Amino acid sequence: MERRENQTPQGQIARVLVEFLEVAITCVVFLKGVYPSGAFERRRYMNVVVQRACHPQLRYYIHATVSGLLPFIQKGLVERVAVIFFNADDIPLEKFIFKLAMNLSYGSSVEEVDLQFSLRSFMSKLSVSESLTKKLPPDCRWEITAYFRSIPEAGTSKEADLWISTDTKQWQQPPLITPIKSMSSEPLCLQLYLEHPCVSESLF
Repeated sequence: MERRENQTPQGQIARVLVEFLEVAITCVVFLKGVYPSGAFERRRYMNVVVQRACHPQLRYYIHATVSGLLPFIQKGLVERVAVIFFNADDIPLEKFIFKLAMNLSYGSSVEEVDLQFSLRSFMSKLSVSESLTKKLPPDCRWEITAYFRSIPEAGTSKEADLWISTDTKQWQQPPLITPIKSMSSEPLCLQLYLEHPCVSESLF
């Protein structure tokens, strides 16, 4: 991937991160078996074999949703991006959480090769994490949800107007957390972990 001139380190990091999230979220959906395996095709990303959605609407939903986060990630407004799987009653069964923090004061240039190398390890770890997840019922659905550190003001930009408050039901007890992978560097910290309802309210 070439480096773009006149781009701030934050813009550079955000662009690479958004591209990574699009691929990673597609792999999460493939991993959970929500769609037939034929709905995906094998591709290489960062020299790792990944899955790419074949269905235009599925591919567009993931791409458009994650791409819409770019200006907010660049400004440090996005705290978490979650892939949430629900049962027929719209109660969350499982959440894949990408928690991110970017140093907005970081002024040095970013080597994209180094950043991609760190992110590549997430793809490798994610591909073998199925044993950590729960089996989903056949009538489940899923969505991508972003959690903001502060709410973008409607009307300030067309990107802000695209996002609406979520009505996702919350678990009554703190969730069970299973770490999958984390990285910590000067410009970017990223964690990937699973959240499940505690045993007392588990619906599996």
